[in-house]
Amino acid sequence: MQNEIDLSFRRYLLPPMHPEGLRFFVLAVLITALLTLLWFPLLVPCAGLTIWVAFFFRDPERVPPEDESAIVAPADGIVCLVTESALPPELGGGEKLWRVSIFMSVFNVHVNRMPFDGKIIRRHYVKGKFFNASLDKASNDNERMLYLSETTDGRHIGFVQIAGLVARRIVSFAEEGCYLRRAERFGLIRFGSRVDVYLPAGVKPCVKAGQIMVAGETVLATCQKVASE
Repeated sequence: MQNEIDLSFRRYLLPPMHPEGLRFFVLAVLITALLTLLWFPLLVPCAGLTIWVAFFFRDPERVPPEDESAIVAPADGIVCLVTESALPPELGGGEKLWRVSIFMSVFNVHVNRMPFDGKIIRRHYVKGKFFNASLDKASNDNERMLYLSETTDGRHIGFVQIAGLVARRIVSFAEEGCYLRRAERFGLIRFGSRVDVYLPAGVKPCVKAGQIMVAGETVLATCQKVASE
């Protein structure tokens, strides 16, 4: 018997908070209490900030599509760029691949999810600048964490967490050598940012700039398995 789908009010408006945000929430509560004791009119703005912190770190459950060949969006947000580009040199470079860039505002869910089943074979951190994450040059100049995953049939998918103007902390949950299923959490970025996905060779995206993405659910492209000889 299949599990019943949760259609409750809580799932939509009160999703759980990711543990990464707990200390920020507790700090916001303490600051609110202290400032309110000093001057009561500060209660409303401080309480509003505390609620926003909880909202920012929300971590709703996601349901990936049944199609096992579907590559899904790794982040919530808006597609800001679809272009052809080689993998970053930190991931090996090579021929040009389709790249989909998803911009996350401070109002989006910031938990990032695996675009496809695969083993993390390379992870590399680059300390960079903090340009607006929606700009193309952010892929090469901004602070970022780069990943290369390998599918069971030997193809590669690259994805990159990129810090933005407000973001100052990239958090990674995925170590080299670990195997993650599609839509599993691999990291988050605090306070506005972007995620790039480099599709496997020969795979074209089915999205365009301006589309709204839902991490772990929206299909970016399909990646049919290569038949073994």
